[in-house]
Amino acid sequence: MKILTLLGSARKRGNTAHILAWVEGELKALGHEVERVNLGSQEIKGCLGCAKCKETLDKVACIQKDDAEGILEKMIDADLTLFTSPAYFWGFTSQVKTLMDRSWSLVTGFHTPQHASLVEGKKQALLVTGGGSYDNNVEPLFTAFDRLQKFYKGIPAGELFIGGCGGDGTLPEDAEERAIAFARTLVK
Repeated sequence: MKILTLLGSARKRGNTAHILAWVEGELKALGHEVERVNLGSQEIKGCLGCAKCKETLDKVACIQKDDAEGILEKMIDADLTLFTSPAYFWGFTSQVKTLMDRSWSLVTGFHTPQHASLVEGKKQALLVTGGGSYDNNVEPLFTAFDRLQKFYKGIPAGELFIGGCGGDGTLPEDAEERAIAFARTLVK
């Protein structure tokens, strides 16, 4: 399986990156092809809302020329895309949110019988880290992601939240075990 992971943390060696490395390691050990894109190192401009991308239905057709187009093409080519983000103020990081906004160019005819998506039938998953608990903290991220999968006409492959992560890099004792188990569920 061809798997694309999107590291949505600005910290290349932070908690999210550390947990994602365990997931990727297990996926590779299981024989899957894994490519990581560090969104914090990419130039991704915000969506202009111009709808020019809706004029071309069979490819990514954003008028902005930056790294978003290549990342969206990788999503189209992948069998599974794993979005990752630390929780920032009850939401995704700006790196993840900006790419999600730009992914509007993947979909046409939302809420109509002509609803089509360039990633239709592709698996998607979400990994979120945070310092707090799930309740009154990260549930909006998972709600938004569920809605995004419907927009993409994607197949839910799994969701994982690892709370109790410290700003100093401390992780819960069971974080690695949970990351490896999550990796295995993604490719069932």
